[in-house]
Amino acid sequence: MSEEKGCVWSVERTPIGPLLLAATGLGLVSVVFHAERRRVPAALSGLARGLGARPAPSPGDHPVLTEAAEQLAAYFAGRLRVFELALDWSLASGFTERVLRELAAGVPLGSVVSYQDLARRVGEPGAAQAVGAAMGANPLPVVVPCHRVVASDGGIGGFGGGLETKRRLLALEGVLPSPLF
Repeated sequence: MSEEKGCVWSVERTPIGPLLLAATGLGLVSVVFHAERRRVPAALSGLARGLGARPAPSPGDHPVLTEAAEQLAAYFAGRLRVFELALDWSLASGFTERVLRELAAGVPLGSVVSYQDLARRVGEPGAAQAVGAAMGANPLPVVVPCHRVVASDGGIGGFGGGLETKRRLLALEGVLPSPLF
């Protein structure tokens, strides 16, 4: 197994629940919501299928995972506006990768974009539903901010991490009011 495709993982506690972070020698490759102990084996199986390599627990000092955890902590504390992490795009390809790269580069913290507008930005104006599918396939949520994609009619849209998580992320970024309780 090459160093680039070897995969290590850890689980980080965050205000939106535990996140499983996985990295290869190329960078952060996956962020998985709701990484409670009972859900981790299924997430790791999915990573193994997607990468063709069995993920191993991090020895605790993996530079990509350490940096990702530090940046996530700063983001949730309101001190980080832009993630600056090496990303491994191995789990995205084609249209999905194009859409996710545009999202990461072109939709800053504190703003949102509609599925339709994001489709236009990648040169596929009729592909709003396909953009929705790409958001659902995002292997790097939070870091590649699919929570910033909303419906054209002003609705919040869907979210793989759950609508409450999407609302909390948008409130953290100042797009929605913070929940009262």
